[in-house]
Amino acid sequence: MKATRQLHDLGQSLWLDNITRTLLDDGTLARYISEDSITGLTSNPSIFDKAIGSGGAYDAGIHAKSLAGLHGEKLFIELALEDLRRAADLFASVFRHTGGVDGWVSMEVSPLLAADTAGSIAAARQIHAAGKRDNLFVKIPGTPEGVPAIEESIFLGIPINVTLLFSCAQYQATAAAYMRGLERRIEAGLDTHVHSVGSLFISRWDVAANKQLPEELHNLLGIAVARQTYRAYREMLASERWQKLAAAGAQPQRLLWASTGTKDPNASDTLYVTALAAPNTINTIPEKTLHAFADHGHVDGVMPRDGGDAEAVLAKIGKAGVDVEALAHKLQQDGADAFVKSWQQLLQRIADKASALAAKAKGPVMR
Repeated sequence: MKATRQLHDLGQSLWLDNITRTLLDDGTLARYISEDSITGLTSNPSIFDKAIGSGGAYDAGIHAKSLAGLHGEKLFIELALEDLRRAADLFASVFRHTGGVDGWVSMEVSPLLAADTAGSIAAARQIHAAGKRDNLFVKIPGTPEGVPAIEESIFLGIPINVTLLFSCAQYQATAAAYMRGLERRIEAGLDTHVHSVGSLFISRWDVAANKQLPEELHNLLGIAVARQTYRAYREMLASERWQKLAAAGAQPQRLLWASTGTKDPNASDTLYVTALAAPNTINTIPEKTLHAFADHGHVDGVMPRDGGDAEAVLAKIGKAGVDVEALAHKLQQDGADAFVKSWQQLLQRIADKASALAAKAKGPVMR
């Protein structure tokens, strides 16, 4: 049995951390679903920037939409949603079979809104309406300004993928926002069938911390934070507050492991997939890591519910000079800034392509 199937059977969803038109057109995504137990996917501005810049798969769409008067952010959102609707349809049977627990795709609000609560809510409403798929998550970052936007969006019935979480505290703040949104729906006489996931980024911890740590502590911080957060997740599910919501029909905000590709060339290329095996969670896995795990990965049991050695490892790392709380804040801010940069590059790339395609369509100027 493939290791990917073993993860699926222990209750962890594997979602592809990528989307391109080529993956859809040539049947690769369908093959990942049938052969590698992929049951969802995620996207972000960096993924789309790379996809649109890597070839001509999007040229016809960009040209047609620019001729129709679309440009900038509106053009991109419609272009991206075309891909995501197709992917959502491939996962529709999983979505139905699991009652909406699995089978999702995700579309991010503009990263320029990371510090804009009202703007994030408005953008989430727009994407949700335009997406026209029940299994489309809208991604909102778990920044301080994003937390109230998450609560309000859940209250409005918009499924939310909370992105850019780095610490247990950041996760707990957004889990509380999810519960508040559901509680407000109950008070308003609305149903609790609004799904959410909380995406905790893992490998970026080790990229940032390894250079400050002795070799024996390399690549331990991200996993320790994950274990600490998994314990908090299990405690939340056991809480009286959550049990009341569950009795009203609510589904848990599932914990999602993001940034799970190995960045250290000296570490195993399946390090984070093996370490993060845990029931009732999701691993968004880059294509390269998916291939590696399907080929030679293995499952070594599941993550301990009580966090295992997380606190001891975090204490050692703290003594070695890494301020984990300060680093969590920096990683979230750096992540938001990186997505802004990708967003700006993406919109410029689309504008440049639209201009070049328009010029090509007109043909050479006659003199």
